[in-house]
Amino acid sequence: MKKILIIEDDQSIAELQRDYLEIEEFIVEIEDDGEKGLQRALNEHYDFIILDLMLPKQSGFEICRKLRKVKETPIMIVSAKKEDFDKIRALGLGADDYMVKPFSPSELVARVKAHLARYDRLIGTKQQETRTVTIGHIKIDQEDHRIYAHGEEMIMTAKEYDLLVFLATNPNRVFSKEQLFEKIWGFDAYGDTSTVTVHIRKLREKVELEPSNPRMIETIWGAGYRFKL
Repeated sequence: MKKILIIEDDQSIAELQRDYLEIEEFIVEIEDDGEKGLQRALNEHYDFIILDLMLPKQSGFEICRKLRKVKETPIMIVSAKKEDFDKIRALGLGADDYMVKPFSPSELVARVKAHLARYDRLIGTKQQETRTVTIGHIKIDQEDHRIYAHGEEMIMTAKEYDLLVFLATNPNRVFSKEQLFEKIWGFDAYGDTSTVTVHIRKLREKVELEPSNPRMIETIWGAGYRFKL
């Protein structure tokens, strides 16, 4: 049975959502505090999250942003905020859907089912894909988080690994230092984009045949970096 977390401080609304979902045999849990809701969503397994925006201690926007950094669990916003700005912001932070209060409980259940079915299909497709990427003399084992170059395993930091995987799985595309910093270190990472330059140099030393004359991780002057096939 699918397990759903409702983070909503209006008890009557939360219970209404729960009642309709339980009729469809979902397991439903409710949390009325933003901080506690976030911790439960991070530390426990849920198949779906229904999230209000105006919550005590932690806003729904912040919860959505933090969850999306580490989890792909489908998130539906159910809020009294009906301005386009709020909808665009929530969807931009990673929410999968947005419903405005008052809402139809039957429509909410239908949307939850549709998102769960879509997510299950997506996960099934991902599991069928190969977890090993081989490009030239570089082999990336995404299952075990290992990188091999020149026939030897390369010891890398987590960020070096993430950066190489991102570039290698998006070949022939140019990414600016700002784009790479945002993608690998996150929106709220502290520091500056010079860390990207340092990590690119370290990657070249580990995977390029000639680090001083890189053939795979190219610098596109004035634009950024590209992993060339």
